[in-house]
Amino acid sequence: MEIRAFLLCIILFCSSYTTLALYEDQVGLMDWHQQYIGKVKKAVFQTQKAGRKGVVVSTEENAIAALDLRHGEIFWRQLLGVNDAIDEIDIALGKYVVTLSTGGSVLRAWNLPDGQMVWESLLLGSKPSRSLLLTPTHFGADKDNVILVYGNGCLHAVSTIDGDILWKKDLAQNGIDVQHLVHHEESDTIYALGIGDTSQFEAYVINVRNGELLKHSSMVFPGGFSGDLSLPTSDKAVVLDSSGSILVSISFVGGEINFQEDQISDLLQGYSGAAVLLPSKLAGMVAVKIDRSLLFVEVKAEGTVEVVDTVPHVEAVSDSLSFAEGQTAFGLIQQDGGKIQLTVKSSNDWKSHFLKERIEFDQQRGLVLKVFINNYVRTDRTYGFRALIVMEDHSLLLLQQGAVVWNREDALASIIDVTTSELPVQKDGVSVAKVEHNLFEWLKGHLLKLKATLMLATPDDVAAVQRIRLQSAEKSKMTRDHNGFRKLLIVLTRAGKLFALHTGDGRIVWSRLLNAFCKSGTCESPRGLKLYQWQVPHHHALDENPSVLVVGTCGYKSDASVILSFVDAYKGEELNYLAPAHSIMQVIPLPFTDSTEQRLHLIIDAEGYGHLYPRTPEAVDIFQKELGNIYWYSVDVNNNLLKGHVVKKNCKVEIADGYCYESSDLWSVVFPSDSEKIIATSTRKLSEVVHTQAKVNADQDVLYKYISKNLLFLATVTPKAVGDIGSVTPEDSWLFIYLVDTITGRVLLRMSHHGCQGPVHAVFSENWIVYHYFNLRAHRYEMSVVEIYDQSRADNKDVLKLVLGKHNLSAPVSSYSRPEIMTKSQSYFFTHSVKTVAVTSTAKGITSKQLLIGTIGDQVLALDKRFLDPRRTVNPTQAEKEEGIIPLTDTLPIMPQAYVTHALKVEGLRSIITIPAKLESTTLVFAHGVDLFFTRLAPSKTYDSLTDDFNYALLLLTIVALVIAIFVTWIWSERKDLQEKWR
Repeated sequence: MEIRAFLLCIILFCSSYTTLALYEDQVGLMDWHQQYIGKVKKAVFQTQKAGRKGVVVSTEENAIAALDLRHGEIFWRQLLGVNDAIDEIDIALGKYVVTLSTGGSVLRAWNLPDGQMVWESLLLGSKPSRSLLLTPTHFGADKDNVILVYGNGCLHAVSTIDGDILWKKDLAQNGIDVQHLVHHEESDTIYALGIGDTSQFEAYVINVRNGELLKHSSMVFPGGFSGDLSLPTSDKAVVLDSSGSILVSISFVGGEINFQEDQISDLLQGYSGAAVLLPSKLAGMVAVKIDRSLLFVEVKAEGTVEVVDTVPHVEAVSDSLSFAEGQTAFGLIQQDGGKIQLTVKSSNDWKSHFLKERIEFDQQRGLVLKVFINNYVRTDRTYGFRALIVMEDHSLLLLQQGAVVWNREDALASIIDVTTSELPVQKDGVSVAKVEHNLFEWLKGHLLKLKATLMLATPDDVAAVQRIRLQSAEKSKMTRDHNGFRKLLIVLTRAGKLFALHTGDGRIVWSRLLNAFCKSGTCESPRGLKLYQWQVPHHHALDENPSVLVVGTCGYKSDASVILSFVDAYKGEELNYLAPAHSIMQVIPLPFTDSTEQRLHLIIDAEGYGHLYPRTPEAVDIFQKELGNIYWYSVDVNNNLLKGHVVKKNCKVEIADGYCYESSDLWSVVFPSDSEKIIATSTRKLSEVVHTQAKVNADQDVLYKYISKNLLFLATVTPKAVGDIGSVTPEDSWLFIYLVDTITGRVLLRMSHHGCQGPVHAVFSENWIVYHYFNLRAHRYEMSVVEIYDQSRADNKDVLKLVLGKHNLSAPVSSYSRPEIMTKSQSYFFTHSVKTVAVTSTAKGITSKQLLIGTIGDQVLALDKRFLDPRRTVNPTQAEKEEGIIPLTDTLPIMPQAYVTHALKVEGLRSIITIPAKLESTTLVFAHGVDLFFTRLAPSKTYDSLTDDFNYALLLLTIVALVIAIFVTWIWSERKDLQEKWR
């Protein structure tokens, strides 16, 4: 009995360790989360009151954020909708952040300390127009502060306290473009200034108390206007004429309009080229850009202008800043290579300047796009200045006292494509000291874990355990691991900058603003499109680095020329840059590699010609062998057309370059525009691995999956159902889904859903498709699943034939043979709106699949594929239960534990990427939007490995205890036998 009690105590002690494990101590071990805001459009500093100093910014990702001036961290952040673009931002009453968005239609006030919304006002108007926001400090002692907003052709006065609309004035007359709102201190009138019919200056004088129009003046300028008005003073405006060669000064005091003209050639000797009036608000002057030089022109009280200075190589100019009694200043940035010069000049005296600093920075950030300045008081009571600058790569930098205080890589908020790369192979020859150090750290970590298990650890020991876990040397190494968890995520951003992120901790390994996508290059408006794996060394992994292909265009038109950049995946070096003359419509990665393991790619241009890369004789020889066996398809959403093509022969002599190929149309499917409209397509991943084609059901019957990489899922709706949800009645709305073989154009399946509407989000894996849509009749979202099986092999179940190779499973499959397919489908209600859908992928395809659903709440939900099994029934048989079929319910379950992102949000979620690890049970998941999130998933649990936090010390202690117990029981047994023999 004593022996049994001892062994039972050991077993209970070992099992109690697993039940005491908490998820909190695993945070950050397998996942990481990073927050960004995007490219900054406008910034307002808040440093006047006591407390934390910050800057409030609005970005191109429709985000409003308050940043810490010390470290650049986010105090708070709010993201508006995709179609809710922020037009203007300001601070009112020192406690509200006021934003104007959606083309001047929505005005909101946010609490400055914590970012909570205080009020919201909807401003309606008669016609679209530019958006203007004016938050004057006061209109008079007897008048509450109001906010003036111009949008949708109407001027609104809104109360700062509660957002009530005090009055509204419609100014949308005769196509007038109102560009400025002007208010004089202690005055009850405001001026609304604009241009009508490109040659007429308009001035409205309005009573701010009741919105009464006091006066409306207009005057025609014979030369016409070009560009926007600039407002150097509160009673004068400046604009260029239609030719861009005359500077026109406009006086509008009391509504009386006067023009004064000055030739730019008279102001600047040797002037040539086009002049552009900068939108910067400078006190008493305007800035005219000519080439890369800035002409600063002072506007005097009598309306005359005078050139103050010409400054070369100016990249950005800030607005004027009032910082003392009658003192105003502005900042300008000059850039030369890897150095920028920040100059803060006085608006009152041009010859004096408050600051002049030269600062070194990373050239990979490109040119300076915008600068915002702010002042502070030094310890000696003099004024100092800091500058917030926005770079070409969308990064944000704070400059102060001649140095970069902090920087933010906010280009990562606008990722457009992702690919992966393996890390370098670990080379032999590790030093003994390093081995001893790693062994010591390993032992130290497990001893601390053992102390924590035995509840002997101090708070410092617990903190040390957590620190060791989070800063594990294993997960952050720059070499491959045997499980395939450590990889490089190569991401392409909208700015044309390439980043390599380590999957272990999310750090930036390298970044590169590609020369091909720099605005200072030959292309004026470069645009990145896609990333492809170009070279993946297998035989020479120790000697050669992998590389990626970055594809872009020079412009946004369909016939824009292509840009190709080849980048080293380990170092980030741009190996080569090509700018061929042809355009790009589609890139086809081919399943062929040359002797250097470079993958062949075929780029299809706007005219349907194919261009082969790499441009080498070896690549041509490889491609020629497969000529006539290269198929591709195109989807023309605008014309409701689906077409199939085949590459046939080389191009004609007059346009041929040796790497150009013609293609011919094989088939086409035209959807009648009066009955259907294409809204979504989906295909299988080319790299997906299918473990087995056979599927044994509960009746011991074998079903053969219809596996084809040439299948296309396509969804259409009736024309009336193209709009937003609820814009059509259920009777007029139909959703159709098609499965099309892209080699032959044969439609394998057509299904219809009456009373349903898009948007449709679909994922295609193995032999099944899952798609999400909205059911208008039920007023709920639905998810449907379709599984496809090959009936032509249903009668061949002879295992002996399969082993001998005579089974038709081992016979080649042709897309031209008519398939005999069987489909199973089922639909379920789903409670969430969906942004994106993905599916887990593993190395061998053995592990069960999970759907990864990006919800409208910017979280990632993992849903077992078994819930979307079309064979589910209300009362499954015992055999079906043993197979794992779940009883049928009308709604898919959502369990809180199924959220991959836990309590975190991936704000602005756009896409979910899955990458198989070498360990079959595990898949890597990367979700990106404005935020980034990475984690590891094991859909069928980690059945092939021990977890990272497995306590080897406890296992060793258990083994030692069992050995001691065995030895003790052996001694007791021997003594008992001896005593019995003496009886």
